[in-house]
Amino acid sequence: MGIPKTGRSKDGRPMHYSVGAVIKKDGEYLLIDRAVPPFGFAGPAGHVDQGESEIEAMKREVQEEVGLKIVRCSLLFEEEVGWNWCSKGVDAHYWYVFECDVEGEMKRSFRETKSAAWYAEDQIKDLKLEPVWEYWFRKMGVIE
Repeated sequence: MGIPKTGRSKDGRPMHYSVGAVIKKDGEYLLIDRAVPPFGFAGPAGHVDQGESEIEAMKREVQEEVGLKIVRCSLLFEEEVGWNWCSKGVDAHYWYVFECDVEGEMKRSFRETKSAAWYAEDQIKDLKLEPVWEYWFRKMGVIE
């Protein structure tokens, strides 16, 4: 684990930079059930480490959490989320959320995930989502 890239939020608080992967195949989204706080279902995600680009971080996080290789990604959202806390004690994050195509065989991290599976949109609305991922899925129109 590297040291998170840090900055300051719009209101001057400490802020980390984070990436998230929206991976969709055959009408279903790949979600993990997080084994570390903040708990809930989420796309593969994590901090950008110091000296790492957002794309490098995205590739690393997807590989670490679900064992897949990103073959294409495009930026969906880039924004500061001032209410998004993490276990490292920071409650503001600047997010880069990518839509990703992947290849390979899924092999979830037992350290970082309780499970990893594909979910249809009508299943996602019934899941206990990690709060920031509830925000992204609302923004995408997947849930109301």
